Amino acid sequence: MPFLFLFIVFPLLELTAFVFAAHAIGLGATLLVCVLNAVAGIALIRHQSWQALRPVGADIRRGTLPPAEVFDRLCLITAGVLFLIPGLITDLIALMLLIPAVRRRLRDRLERSARFEGAYYSSSEQASWRGPAAANDSSVIEGEYERLDEGGKNSKGSGPKLR
Repeated sequence: MPFLFLFIVFPLLELTAFVFAAHAIGLGATLLVCVLNAVAGIALIRHQSWQALRPVGADIRRGTLPPAEVFDRLCLITAGVLFLIPGLITDLIALMLLIPAVRRRLRDRLERSARFEGAYYSSSEQASWRGPAAANDSSVIEGEYERLDEGGKNSKGSGPKLR
């Protein structure tokens, strides 16, 4: 379903918006808006710099969410990329990402979603991945064990015998 939306429905929506805008303000003005938005996107990406994303990788490896300012820069770079994509709907989404209140609300929603997913996976008995934070968890006891068969035979392994 996402494939259908991304490659068929969304371009049709973009084309429809472009036709309506061209009818309302003229073809030349609509094309000028698209070109100016692409130039603004290039300037925004250049200004925010890809170097701002380096701390994100370190935070993810530590198992924490990126700080607010890194998230904001990521949103601004995403807005710049959206400005580069031709279309008025992507430009509208990019303009919304430029508004600090929208970014804050998006960040809060993502944090709540991440906390919910983390709570689900940490409380589920079937979850085998505990994430990088488990290394610092004092409730985890590491050790080795040896399984005893029902007949009293020991299976090969190392460590103390548990009975």
